[in-house]
Amino acid sequence: MERCRLVFSGSGGQGIITAAVILAEAAVLHDDLTAVQAQAYGPEARGGASRSDVIISDSDIYFPKVIQPNVLVCLTQESYNKFYTIIRPGGLLITDTRYVKTWEKVDARQLELPMYLTVMEKIGKPIVFNIFMLGALISMTNLVRPESIMKVLETRIPPNFLEMNRKALLMGTELGAKYSQ
Repeated sequence: MERCRLVFSGSGGQGIITAAVILAEAAVLHDDLTAVQAQAYGPEARGGASRSDVIISDSDIYFPKVIQPNVLVCLTQESYNKFYTIIRPGGLLITDTRYVKTWEKVDARQLELPMYLTVMEKIGKPIVFNIFMLGALISMTNLVRPESIMKVLETRIPPNFLEMNRKALLMGTELGAKYSQ
């Protein structure tokens, strides 16, 4: 596997840090890969800018900071405006159509996905927006298996929310499969 560097960005409360932690845990605990995860967020508990870096590899990782990600996910306009320039040439830039209007073309594959709208239409609760995004991402990149994400969710999510998260993950993988290369 080639080393994959990811940056998830958005605002506090969208669950991007949780999604990054789940992805890294799935890689390490269930797919026999090496991963590091780091995060940064503003002083606000909700609504402030947040970013989480994940590196996944089948070899040692010596530097945990992502400078030029292969994959950049922007879930707010503010995060897109701040980070779109850091995407590695030939990388993958994923945005949500409800929250982000892309205005600059970059040397990367840009996908504007109706993630939030799909979650609200099919599930009706925004709490699983991050898991839906994670499902789309892993379907497009094949970084980890969906079963690995589910195993981590089973240890982190209260049982009464597990089925909703399972549905969001499945719907996300189905949407991502439409855009996978």
